Amino acid sequence: MIKKIIGFLALLISFNTLAQRNNISPYSFFGIGDNTINKSVEEIGMGEIGGAFNSSYQLGFTNPASYSFLRFTTYALAGENKAIRIDDGTNKENGSAAALSYLALGFPIGENAGFVFGLQPNTTVGYSLLQEITDTNGDLTALNLFAGEGGTNKVFAGFGHKIGKQFSLGLEASYIFGTIENSLLNRRDGAPLATMQKSDSDVQGFSIKGGVQYQAKVSKKLKLKAGATVDLNNKLTNKGREIRFSLLNVPDGSVLPRDTTFVNSFDLTVKNPIKTVLSVGIGQENKWYAGLEYSFQNALIFDDGFSLNNSNFSYKKANRVSIGGFYTPKFNSVTNYWQRLTYRAGFSYKQTGLVVNNTDINDFGISFGVGLPIGRQLSTINLGFELGQRGETTNNLVKENYFNFRVGLSLSDKWFRKRQLD
Repeated sequence: MIKKIIGFLALLISFNTLAQRNNISPYSFFGIGDNTINKSVEEIGMGEIGGAFNSSYQLGFTNPASYSFLRFTTYALAGENKAIRIDDGTNKENGSAAALSYLALGFPIGENAGFVFGLQPNTTVGYSLLQEITDTNGDLTALNLFAGEGGTNKVFAGFGHKIGKQFSLGLEASYIFGTIENSLLNRRDGAPLATMQKSDSDVQGFSIKGGVQYQAKVSKKLKLKAGATVDLNNKLTNKGREIRFSLLNVPDGSVLPRDTTFVNSFDLTVKNPIKTVLSVGIGQENKWYAGLEYSFQNALIFDDGFSLNNSNFSYKKANRVSIGGFYTPKFNSVTNYWQRLTYRAGFSYKQTGLVVNNTDINDFGISFGVGLPIGRQLSTINLGFELGQRGETTNNLVKENYFNFRVGLSLSDKWFRKRQLD
């Protein structure tokens, strides 16, 4: 067992070097980037529901109370590819980015408890925006190029424990960290020098999440499940420096620095209010499940002068509603592999809370997935597909049509077996 834990930690360290993934969305310009979906491929395939769901051999990251149901040691690893078509009402552009999604390890503790730890991206930044400035005659007089990359990750550890036969409680703690680089390049027509302003920042903080689950039989085969989680208030610090310098205004756009004219250090904060997730579902164990989930959170609070993002944006209350489920024809079939496949589907609608140019940025997506058993074991390869749209083309904004493909590997095994003598 010790060797397996050491091997997992080595994977965790190597994953950290790759976790700062790129983003391709203009909306990652705001705040500290796009919030990632901190859920498993299986949960996302069901429309992001997971607050009430639990499994003895698969990990779900919505509710730490679900960890108490683990009966097998489970490794979970996933990656994704996101393709976006961006439309500003006049022009359309395509882009894509691939990255690792999470790495986690969970194992049971006795008959009524479980422990999970791992690493996930938390927010991602990756944008390049060109702003054209014209005079009253419509002639181009200046260009502003906004660019950014980086993001934040989180290391988490959670524990779940059953209380009686119907209730489970869970607690999860996370350490959030990462770096973000933003820049603004201003070039004016006819000027020999251009100006660049750059910001490099380190983001750090802690978060705590608590969860509860309840399940009860409503008939001989059917189970009713309910769950709730609460992410407590937390504060992230954003420390770094901002510099401004002149550079040669050459036609090919090369950055050739000259004199530094401005240096400033900053120490800002991002306050995340309480986030609540409520979920309910019904189903037959290892056969089918259908659920509904609702989450809500008050507006994020940023200090004034937050890096270069002094734009016309703000945050308001965010919420999400999701519906989804899964179906497995015959979980324990020994003669027909295809009957052991698990099919998933769902949809979600999000009011992200981001407001740009007095316009709410909303997100709608539908998802599909399939779980492919590996041999005769409980381990599976999980595939997920997501189609959706975010934003709109009014008020000088852009609309994103996205297609996400995810693949996850869930490896389950018994670490503690009694040896048998011949």
